[in-house]
Amino acid sequence: MVDRDRSALRSSVGEAVAHLASLTHKELTLAFEQLGIPQVPESAGNKRERIEESFRQVPDSELPQLAQRAMDRRSLHLSPSVRFHLEDLLWEENDPPEIPKKIRRELARALTLSELAQHRDPFMKLLDRLWLAEEPAIDFSSLVNGFRPVTLRDRVERHVFRNQGDWTTEELFAHLRVFEAGDARFARFLEGLVSADVLLDEHAQETTATVINTHLRPAGIELRQTGNDGGYPLFTMVSTRWHGTRRPKNIIFASRTKPDIRFRSSVDNDIEIVGGHTDDTLVYDRDVPAEGLRWHHLHAWWQNTHPTSNDTDFRDDLYKRLLKSLPENSPGQMNFFSAYHHLLGPSPDDPALLPEVWLHWDHKTVRERGPEALLRSRMDFLLLLPHGQRVVIEVDGSQHYTRDRGQTPDTGKYAEMVAADRDLKLRDYEVFRFGHDELARPEDAKTLLQHFLPEMFRRFKVNR
Repeated sequence: MVDRDRSALRSSVGEAVAHLASLTHKELTLAFEQLGIPQVPESAGNKRERIEESFRQVPDSELPQLAQRAMDRRSLHLSPSVRFHLEDLLWEENDPPEIPKKIRRELARALTLSELAQHRDPFMKLLDRLWLAEEPAIDFSSLVNGFRPVTLRDRVERHVFRNQGDWTTEELFAHLRVFEAGDARFARFLEGLVSADVLLDEHAQETTATVINTHLRPAGIELRQTGNDGGYPLFTMVSTRWHGTRRPKNIIFASRTKPDIRFRSSVDNDIEIVGGHTDDTLVYDRDVPAEGLRWHHLHAWWQNTHPTSNDTDFRDDLYKRLLKSLPENSPGQMNFFSAYHHLLGPSPDDPALLPEVWLHWDHKTVRERGPEALLRSRMDFLLLLPHGQRVVIEVDGSQHYTRDRGQTPDTGKYAEMVAADRDLKLRDYEVFRFGHDELARPEDAKTLLQHFLPEMFRRFKVNR
């Protein structure tokens, strides 16, 4: 939801879409549909005018998706340089961590080129994908004389493979302009260098990643093994400055009552809800991606686990189910949840707002365990944001700090509340508390969130 200046992206996407002018009017109509941009009839003008009018109606918020669709459409015939520029603009949307030029150069000096490029074809494929955008024009005299200009690719082939030892890694990086490239492109290059597609040896992957991380960690980033690729380790660039880098295993939320849970396998963290109706408590058991849990992830999960006859009904069904889980005696929570949806759409790319989330679960009752059985066990709302960041939203009514139905201040309850906040922060959660009176009326909640949400998303680098 961060407001961005997307003028550069609009200009570049406009140049890409302009390639549609090579199509016939009939083909252009189909291309509008495939790209997801407004239809403009043939009667509106020539092909160029139709394209310009359609693109003019595309809002800035939809430019990233359109840019990706344009790059995926082969018939546009985008040159590598145009494609690379679009990629850089798209990747910047995710605010990649900075990798200073000094670290890049020191890293290049620490890497041995013959080890990185020991397998020619996959190494060149990586360079073609990220760097080799050079397209020198061939003039008439060159054609007549049978010559063609020497490209950067030609020079890489010569100095890296045919005459091994001509170039160092630093010299290769300099010719590729790696030191001046965007942070996201450089990060993807490092991920590619240690991938199983390029090194083809697990020990070489791990050794190279260790060398790279020695130089990256002072910048607060590292290549971390996040999975596997056909049995080989898969490394991803991650920030070490975000504390909450652990991925949630199960998210237990939207519970109408305290769930009755048992472990089918404690080793695999495999749980099941027993007793009551199966939908009394929801359990999201899919991986949460690096971008955080977005509505489209939750929609896909809900549609898969709660199929309906009409594909357009599942989003409304999910919204009603989540709303039903909110306590009836807390209109502030209901107003917060409703305002969040009304203000954001909700767009499928916005963070999913999970209500009534269980932080931990105690199978014993209050009578068996005492008051600690339910103390600090549930969150009003949870947002799982990029880079493993976890944000808790609490709506505090008078019951949080008074007794006798709000008549008498209770310092003990207040102490429990601040202790709960400390506990959450030590577990890498960020906590934001709202007084119930701030959200007592729907219009108050909307006004408050109109200011709060953009600032919160800006702080946690959430992009739409």
